[in-house]
Amino acid sequence: MTVRNRGALAAMAAGVAALTVATLVACGSQPAEDVGADEAATLASATPAPSASAADGPSVPVTAGELPAGPKVVPPVRLTIPAIDVTATINAVGINQKTNEFEVPPSVDQIGWYRYGPGLEAETGSVVVAGHVDSATQGKGAFYRLRELDQGDTLTATGSDGKARQYRVVAREEYAKTKIPLDRYFARDGKPRLTLITCGGPFDAKARKYRDNIVVTAVPA
Repeated sequence: MTVRNRGALAAMAAGVAALTVATLVACGSQPAEDVGADEAATLASATPAPSASAADGPSVPVTAGELPAGPKVVPPVRLTIPAIDVTATINAVGINQKTNEFEVPPSVDQIGWYRYGPGLEAETGSVVVAGHVDSATQGKGAFYRLRELDQGDTLTATGSDGKARQYRVVAREEYAKTKIPLDRYFARDGKPRLTLITCGGPFDAKARKYRDNIVVTAVPA
């Protein structure tokens, strides 16, 4: 799965927009009705930037550069979600300048942390982790069952500092890829939260991608 730019990504200064996955494996059962949408919205204080056109969708700031360094930056390196039997390695990923895509690890059992956003030490903003739902060649991905998470489920994100941080799910939402409010989910301000994203909804075999995105929001427990 990748995060693809829907608008101009000039010199890595525009942003990511849609999540796609090149796979022929159909997604399993559809998620239940969205839960916690209002609570997820209140966690973000950022106002989405206006886009050039409705088709472009919202833009998300992307800062060019290498993996953030320094004692205050704590990348997540491991994610455990008991409710859906997930234990996955997290790799730091950015944007591919040639394809304008969020480079989620190619191995579907691993997931990617958006390295241009906050780390686990941040007191504000959204820590974004994205992963594959499945693959035609590799089968089910780490986030295949993400759509099953519900309010109150817990997860653990372990940082590069070795500290395990507990989170509680407050929302699970499904959006058409053209309508997902990415400025909200990639914001650097607002209350601290962990945002998990994967693909979902109907699979378009001709286009080789899913129609929707599943977004789970969790807060420090």
